[in-house]
Amino acid sequence: MPAPDSADPFGTAALRDGIVAAWRSSPTRLREDAATEADYVRAGYRDRVLTELAQNAADAATRAGIAGEMRVWCDGDALHVANVGEPLDEAGLQALTALRASSKKQGVGQFGVGFTAVLSVAGEIEVRSRTGSVRFSESRTRDVLAEHDLPVPTSGIPALRLAWPTDTAPTDGTDTEVVLHLRPDIDAQGLLDRFRDEAADVLLELPALRTVVVDGHELTRTEAPLPSGLHDVRIGELRWWEYRGSSARWLVPVVRGRVRPVTADVLRAPTRSDEELSLPALVVADVAMQPDRRRMLPGGHLETAGEGYASFVAALPADQRLDLVPTPGFARSDADHRLREAVLDDLRSRPWLPAADGSADLLPSRAVAFPGLTDELAEVLADIVPGLISPALCTPRCAPALAAVDVQLIGPARLAELLSGHHREPHWWNSLYEALMPLVVDGVVAEELASLPVPLSDGRTVTGPRTTVLASDLPEVRDLALPWVRLVHPDAAHPLLVRLGAGTVSAADLLSDPALVAAVEDADLDDPTDDTPATLADVVLRLVTHVPASAVPRELGALPLPDAHGELTPADELLLPGAPLAEVLVDDAPFGTVAPDVVEKYGADALRAVGVGWGFTVLRAELPTGPDHNLPDEDLWWETVDTDPDTLVAVRDLDLVDEDRWAQALALLASDPATAAALADRTGYTAWWLRNEAILDGQRLGRYRWADDTTFEGLLDPCTHPDADAFRSCLAGDGLEDLDLAQTLLDRLADAARHPTPAVIVAAHTTLARAFASGTVEADAVTLPDGVRAVSGAVVDAADALIPDRPWWAGVIPPDRLVTGAAGTASALADLLDLPVASAVVTAEPTRQGRTTTWDREPAAVAATVMTGAPLPKGRLVLHDRLTVRCSGALTGDHDVSWWVDASGTTHSTVEGLVPAVAAVSNAHAVAGPGGTGS
Repeated sequence: MPAPDSADPFGTAALRDGIVAAWRSSPTRLREDAATEADYVRAGYRDRVLTELAQNAADAATRAGIAGEMRVWCDGDALHVANVGEPLDEAGLQALTALRASSKKQGVGQFGVGFTAVLSVAGEIEVRSRTGSVRFSESRTRDVLAEHDLPVPTSGIPALRLAWPTDTAPTDGTDTEVVLHLRPDIDAQGLLDRFRDEAADVLLELPALRTVVVDGHELTRTEAPLPSGLHDVRIGELRWWEYRGSSARWLVPVVRGRVRPVTADVLRAPTRSDEELSLPALVVADVAMQPDRRRMLPGGHLETAGEGYASFVAALPADQRLDLVPTPGFARSDADHRLREAVLDDLRSRPWLPAADGSADLLPSRAVAFPGLTDELAEVLADIVPGLISPALCTPRCAPALAAVDVQLIGPARLAELLSGHHREPHWWNSLYEALMPLVVDGVVAEELASLPVPLSDGRTVTGPRTTVLASDLPEVRDLALPWVRLVHPDAAHPLLVRLGAGTVSAADLLSDPALVAAVEDADLDDPTDDTPATLADVVLRLVTHVPASAVPRELGALPLPDAHGELTPADELLLPGAPLAEVLVDDAPFGTVAPDVVEKYGADALRAVGVGWGFTVLRAELPTGPDHNLPDEDLWWETVDTDPDTLVAVRDLDLVDEDRWAQALALLASDPATAAALADRTGYTAWWLRNEAILDGQRLGRYRWADDTTFEGLLDPCTHPDADAFRSCLAGDGLEDLDLAQTLLDRLADAARHPTPAVIVAAHTTLARAFASGTVEADAVTLPDGVRAVSGAVVDAADALIPDRPWWAGVIPPDRLVTGAAGTASALADLLDLPVASAVVTAEPTRQGRTTTWDREPAAVAATVMTGAPLPKGRLVLHDRLTVRCSGALTGDHDVSWWVDASGTTHSTVEGLVPAVAAVSNAHAVAGPGGTGS
């Protein structure tokens, strides 16, 4: 082999002669070379100048075993691209001129067909290397064709087929420098700007290159291994995490510590191709490509590039892994479709999903996601839902990615189903409800959780909050059991249950539940093996301490409690030890004493609330409608009620008081505010019963008057009990409220040993007459005494008594015979007492004639109306100097009077009698009506 010529170290002259000889011998070869070169420029290697030169630089650095560097700058119309590494050699030059061949043993390419890209910007190209330099020239090639009478191909001059030696060395510090003398239509600065934009991609794709400097702007690639197995790659201010698989490298941009998935890219093999991808990460794959490296070769095994993708994802932080799962969408190319399926297959077949409990990563087919899962909920569900993935991957944004790799998604309804059959402590359920609370944002979620299990206070766990209730004011009682209601255990109670349909009840609601009343009534008091009575008693006695006594239903008086002998007895048939009530009851009263240990455990207040006696018990019934409260003589009291009361308040067991102990019993009633309030209601049952049945010092309480009430003074005795003021409504009033008081008044009016005043006598007669007139007292229901009380105070024989049915008769009837009430009551009083009225048995007329006049003509008569305030009567008036009336019949004799009305209705009067006459006549007209004289 001849020694190389120092002026032409690569033997370019021989190469040119050989190529020209080939063209001359085969014009077709010339056209083929020109067409192929033109095709590469126009299609295969368009816009790939920097990429192709960078590939050459990377391979040169690799072969030299150094970190690659590449510099790009412009000097006038010349673009310089210099690099370090293995320099140009003869084989390399031959590859450049051969067009279809490359001398590379490894790497992407070195001075092979890709170098054709330089023709897109230059027709004059220099390759300067420290081993020798050559020049490719479009103009000189044209001259060679002319020199040999070869036609210029229509596709253009094949400028890279012929090379000429030059003596220009590369720039200091570089091993190879390509100089492109730009065509006049090429914008040098625009070309540099585009190169600068491509530099980062070049450094990503070609790891053999460490530094690229474009027009003074330097970019350097650095990388560092991460504990996760990834590499942290940085180029300038940009950052990627890189995973290196067996047949591909995967990279994803990182911004502020979080991956930022790409939305569109191309297959890089290793440099960018035209195979569009929609994967969330960049892929640099070892894939067989067509010579121009824009498309894959048919039958290329692209699927192998997807192997290891799951390991790439698994190396990412747990909360970022789903960002790199390809979500459903249209593939951008066949390569995209194949690579997406390969990636998804790898993701489905390997464990990479972080478990919620922090254990080993999960295989997607065995993983479960609950949308909206929080750390708190994940902790609660750790042993309920196996395969639960990290809460960070259970957001709505993650749902498409999870579905893409076939992760099982469960909703609230499925969760409720999975919880069914599990038994946990109430605190655990409360934690679950607290964790679920933020997820219940609408009625749809609430409906899906309708079958959520709920623990009850009695130890059961039931399905569905809607069948349960929460106690709003229960004490902190952990062992409270309410067999008649589905009460949520206090430790599990949570507002979520109310949102899901649970009711809210107070202690008062629980106590008034008809189911409790039924349970109490159905309790078997004779079965010693049945613990239901003890359970009911425990619950009720704890609840009643948290409600007013008035809110405890009276039916709970049937609550069975042990007495002092251990026998179960209804609460309202028991007394507390030492109860003062026991001191006032009859000896055979049907009350036992509650067991002392029950008092010690629950307290006297709780026991009294359910009816255990201390003092008298007050019964309260809202909206009563009749005598169905087991009160003595209740039906008789209802007959006195005009309208049903809103609330019946009554003291119980009054009929059990010993007749000789009523003074003590009244003191006990007055000392208790609850019973004292019942005493104060005059129309109520308690005051009514006491008036008629309580015996104090030998007579009924209703026959006494309050000491300061003088209405019946002298007829009724004052009540001297020290607490009389408290039960004043239980004493006689100023009216007749029962038949017995009427009989008492009649008897005492006829009792000469009593000394009522005339005013009291008239008041008593008035009360009796009005009671008769109203129907309260019927004449045949009373027994009339032999004597009656005259207004003088004397007790006279009824046969001698007269009732003045006209006011003027009072002037002629002697006081010892005069029996009367208030005006207007004469007729009723006469019927009641079976006494005659005066006008029926006595005839009386004036004995002398007087002066006849009219009322309006007499000054004294008019003056009398002014004095009395009465209206001036109409009609005749007969004035007398002295007026004498002669009586016959039951009353005889002459009687001087000051005024009189004769049988015709004419008023007779002396001047002195005009004042009473005006008052009486006006009142008589008002009572009797027009034309009448009244009674």
